[in-house]
Amino acid sequence: MRVLITSASKHGSTAEIAREIGQALEQHGLEVEVTEPGEVSMIDGFDAVVLGSAVYAGHWLEPALTFAERFGSSLARKDVFLFSSGPIGDPPKPAEDPVDVAEVLALTGSGTHRVFSGKLDRSKLGFAERAMVAAFRAPYGDFRDWDEIRAWAGEIALTLKAADPA
Repeated sequence: MRVLITSASKHGSTAEIAREIGQALEQHGLEVEVTEPGEVSMIDGFDAVVLGSAVYAGHWLEPALTFAERFGSSLARKDVFLFSSGPIGDPPKPAEDPVDVAEVLALTGSGTHRVFSGKLDRSKLGFAERAMVAAFRAPYGDFRDWDEIRAWAGEIALTLKAADPA
């Protein structure tokens, strides 16, 4: 079973989550391709798609939204799993789903969306981003839970293997 994993990442931490999901799925015996949304020209050869995005100011990044719009009808005929990366702190904030998720769920036909805590690295932020972080008093740090991410990938693998007629 072939799985496409694609994610929009502004500073690389969401891409790291996508790669971790890919490695976990490979450990479950699935064939995986991990790439950026803009690099995908077709999805016909894939049985399932994992689509993710970093979340900024409550919204998914444009490359992930464009991917969902471009391949929406094809995605609706595949198993699709969505994830967002962005809440930071302990407990993670914001707690609510990103604004765009309902639309992406509808476009892709996915019934699955997970939110993972993100990473805020001061050294990767521009002046305007640092000003926004200061204004909201957002904490710097890596809040990603790798065990939670790998466990979700395991759930995906079990779902796909259960649905595979081969």
